[in-house]
Amino acid sequence: MSTTHPTNTSASALRNLSLWFAVSALLCLFIIDIDISTTDPWAELGLMTAGALSPSVWSWPTLISSLANTFAFALQGVTFGAIGGFCLALGYRFTLVRAFCAFIRSIHELFWALLFMQVAGLSSLTGLLAIAIPYAGTLAKIYGELFEEVDPAAANNLPRSGRNLSYFFYTVLPLAWRSMASYTSYRVECAIRSSAILGFVGLPTLGFHLETALSDGNYSEAAAFFYALLLLIGSLRLWLHLRLLPVYLIAVFYYLPPQATISWQLLVRFVSEDIVPTPLRGQSLYSGETLNSVGHWFNLLWQQQIWPGLINTLLLGQISLVFTGLLALALLPLNSSLFISRGRFMGRGRLLSGWTRGAGDSILILLRSLPEYLLAFVGLLILGPSMLPAILALGIHNGAIIGHLLGRYTDEINLRVDASRGATLYFYEVLPRIYRQFLAFLFYRWEVILRETAILGILGIATLGFYIDSAFETFRFDVALLLILVSAALNMAVDQFARYLRRRLQLKTTPESL
Repeated sequence: MSTTHPTNTSASALRNLSLWFAVSALLCLFIIDIDISTTDPWAELGLMTAGALSPSVWSWPTLISSLANTFAFALQGVTFGAIGGFCLALGYRFTLVRAFCAFIRSIHELFWALLFMQVAGLSSLTGLLAIAIPYAGTLAKIYGELFEEVDPAAANNLPRSGRNLSYFFYTVLPLAWRSMASYTSYRVECAIRSSAILGFVGLPTLGFHLETALSDGNYSEAAAFFYALLLLIGSLRLWLHLRLLPVYLIAVFYYLPPQATISWQLLVRFVSEDIVPTPLRGQSLYSGETLNSVGHWFNLLWQQQIWPGLINTLLLGQISLVFTGLLALALLPLNSSLFISRGRFMGRGRLLSGWTRGAGDSILILLRSLPEYLLAFVGLLILGPSMLPAILALGIHNGAIIGHLLGRYTDEINLRVDASRGATLYFYEVLPRIYRQFLAFLFYRWEVILRETAILGILGIATLGFYIDSAFETFRFDVALLLILVSAALNMAVDQFARYLRRRLQLKTTPESL
């Protein structure tokens, strides 16, 4: 009589799921456009390399001010996002609150910026809100999950009648505080990347000057702004300390107060007319002719923009997800003591010094610090317009993040003294033990990858973002809003599906690490 072992069934499910994702991504490759259309990509890459080796600052005041603007937008956005996220996390157990948080975080910062620009212009308030709103949704999710996972021992010592707000502040919050602070500090790094990218839509951050220099072929000037961005992100741990946070907050709000000149007449028109579907403007909703016009309007948009945008977004997202996974598995030895400090990856017993792992970890930090949007923009200059630069950009950024997390995760693995070395160690000892965690991290990043896939359309890639940007450029705000809502619904659906897979396969993540 045969006995079914749960572990074998689980391993089989993981293999089947991985195979399905890999095969689907392979099939997608035959559908999308991944051609290299530039006549001589190596020549353009050579020019960029030469520029990277000879950075040139044409105006120090411009560099310093754009650097300060980038940091100010980021810190202000995270501050308001953390406050809003904390308030929302208090009610995260309610379905409506969770749905609201999922909705606001599913809309990318660039889309929020494009919306607020219509009423607040290129103002500091636009930059603040564009970062704060989606970050509030993200932080609410993380904080809410941390509150649910705290040790209930302290709460169990209190009577049920005493479980009010003070109970939360004395039992739950102290246990979750360290993880909350750790993740929030990581979000500052993410916010700096987001702040820099806001420059691509006109806000005066590093991204604005980066795009201008790259578009004009001034790669030496672009390198100076690029290195400034890396220096800002890479040095955060050295000077952004909790005890100095009040000083930094006072400084950024004094330097760049969130303000805008808002025309209330323009705001009323935007809300009551511009974003209203064209067939409904000045018409009765209950008129049969109006309903037919709305149906025709939506059907035309569905055929020409929504459906093609959805398909391309999903295709690009699926390929990028699998490429991210492959790259993460390839990069994890750079940050793992099992392969670096013990010399096992070399396979000949040669020990690598401690600084080697530090160098590997630095490479991963550098790769994850590069915004996907900027990477894709550079890729388009080198390779030409296709989905290939987007795939590479999404894979490099997210693969470095997951590879970094996996490398730290392998430090908890204890090997036998006679454990194998080299490829045998990787494929037969380490990979089977971390594979569940690898999938957990990958599915957790799925929603993020899809969000970035959509906004890469602003660069000309035919995802939903391409049609959204086109609608804004032609002042069809009703179409832009509808497409943004479609993009948000797609992200929410994928997030729910990824959550379902994690629960079905019992894949657990540590919220503060993501």
